[in-house]
This record gives sequence, structure tokens and C-alpha cells, in this order.
Amino acid sequence: METIESMMIKGAEELEAALFHLSGELTKIRAGKASTSMLSGVMVDYYGHPTPLPQVSSLNTPDSRTISIQPWEKSMLGPIEKAIFASNLGLTPMNDGEFVRISIPPLTEERRKDLVKQAKALGEEAKISLRNTRHKVMDFIKKEVKDGYPEDAGKKRENEVQELITEYTKKVDKMIELKEKDIMTV
Repeated sequence: METIESMMIKGAEELEAALFHLSGELTKIRAGKASTSMLSGVMVDYYGHPTPLPQVSSLNTPDSRTISIQPWEKSMLGPIEKAIFASNLGLTPMNDGEFVRISIPPLTEERRKDLVKQAKALGEEAKISLRNTRHKVMDFIKKEVKDGYPEDAGKKRENEVQELITEYTKKVDKMIELKEKDIMTV
């Protein structure tokens, strides 16, 4: 049987998961600087099996505008190139027979603004997730109060939940603010 305490713990875990997810999504938004995390979602056809790019190659950033990909097997150069094109990241890989290199073009002002909008939309999704968690926990507390849990203790728990949501909302806002600053910095 689930208790208010276990529901609160579960809710806190969901809040952490929402922040973790947001953090992962924000790293995929490129801010004009080369980062290997930009390619984290790219799947390469490795002998008929979709495989994450980092599992078939070594990724590094020799400078702030270049990503260098060295496959473990030379035969993977073509499939890696194809996978990057197919990923719709707007990146153009160049294959020199040893490495696949990607030059990150500098962002235009318009593109920066689009990326900020994208980051803010991700922040809103995270806040929606936080609110859904709050509703779930609050509804559980109200049900428990109806079933005999002390009303004043239930109100105290509801206030704790609200404080937690407020704290996590501020964390989301801070993450978005930092990403916006990162994107807009030329």
C-alpha cells in the first residue's frame, strides 16, 4: 500500500527525472560551439543494427568549431557520414578516408533567436511535467485525507509539495537562462 511519504519520494524522483531530461535536451541544442554531445542521438547502421555513434567511433573536438569522428573500423566511414546526414542536425560531414570531420558554422542572429525559442519550449515542457507531478501527488494527499489522514498534516504535506515544485521551477528557469546566455553569446 502506498503512503503519502512514498508518494512524496516518488514525486521527488519524477522532478529530478524531469530536470535530468531537460539537461539532456538542452545539450543537444548547439550554441555555435562544437560539442560531441550534439551527436549523441545519431544512430549508425552497424552491420544491420542501429548503434549509437559513440559505440562505433571515437568523438572529439580538436577546436571550438570542429568535431572529429574516428571510426573503430574504416568500413564505417560511409555509414557514419550517412547517419549524420539522416539525423537532420543541419551538419555536413566531410570524409577524408581516415576521419569524418564536421565544421560547425557560426550561428546567425536569426538562428540564435530560433534556438532560444527552442530552449524555452523545452523549459515549458519540463514545467508541465513538474505540474503534472504536483497534481498527481496533491490528488493522492487529498484522497488520503478523505480516507482518514489528519487534515492539518495533509495541508502541511500539500505545502511541502508546493515548495518543492517552486524550487524545481526556479531550477528550470535557471537552466533555460544559462542556455539562452550561452546561445546568444557570440
